[in-house]
Amino acid sequence: MLSPTEINRRAGKIKMILLDVDGVMTDGRVHLDANLVESKAFFVRDGFGILLGRKAGLEFAIITGLLSPIVEKRAQVLGIKEVHYGFIDKAEVLADILSRRQLSPSEAAYMGDDLFDLSVMRLVGLTGAPRDAHPEVRAEAHWVSQYDGGRGAVREFIELVVKARGQWEQMLGEFVK
Repeated sequence: MLSPTEINRRAGKIKMILLDVDGVMTDGRVHLDANLVESKAFFVRDGFGILLGRKAGLEFAIITGLLSPIVEKRAQVLGIKEVHYGFIDKAEVLADILSRRQLSPSEAAYMGDDLFDLSVMRLVGLTGAPRDAHPEVRAEAHWVSQYDGGRGAVREFIELVVKARGQWEQMLGEFVK
């Protein structure tokens, strides 16, 4: 992990936050009912954090290994237009997103929880991991949340970036009128 000063410096440059889904936006569990219909649980405060980040001018993207209509619907509700599924080489997807959005790697942040995420984490300006991420991911992350995946880690990461960009008081003012 980096020093708090260096984390804050890097977070202040972020324009886009990219997220993994299972283990980051959710707790990583997949629920199947008797008819084998899949469901996932998303934490409402994480979703509100994404809406808050968007209001602060941040862009968001999802890069996840599994194709899921549930994830597609959640992204739609949160206004996330960049949703990429079924990619083992997440670094290739990152390069495409940054190129199309004309962003430098230092302007991108990524939160992941498992080994497939390391390739992306090694390429962006700021990385985060939930508290319950794989030990090697936590070891390489610039910052580790005090919360588990699907339980507030995404929200905490977004707030870190919004505060470093100097927008926290403005965002509070929007909701505490």
